[in-house]
Amino acid sequence: NVKKVVMVSSILTNGRAWGQEDSPGFKITNAFGNALDEKLVAEKYLRASGLDYTIVRPGGLKVEAPVGGLSVNAEDTLNSGEISRDLVADVCVASLNDPKTTNKVLEIIEDNGPPRVFNGIM
Repeated sequence: NVKKVVMVSSILTNGRAWGQEDSPGFKITNAFGNALDEKLVAEKYLRASGLDYTIVRPGGLKVEAPVGGLSVNAEDTLNSGEISRDLVADVCVASLNDPKTTNKVLEIIEDNGPPRVFNGIM
């Protein structure tokens, strides 16, 4: 029995809705088979499914370990930034059991602060 779905999407997935279709990040990412448009279709499907969900929209993915803190932002607010894949995984796992993330979209990047231990999302 599925209790919650955590979907990894991308910042700018809904970029057309808030005037970002001409931004470099949107153009570059969506050039690969309309990836952002397809992610938006998947997000809408999940939202309509009736399942509890968290949609995680990371910035550009880095292979390196995190060097900054976690910046969690509201839906449709980020149009640039990068984040370690490790930190994205941490957010996804934490979202499974954090009721504050249920039926929410989290846009995440690393900030310029010092690295710190990940102690939850909010």
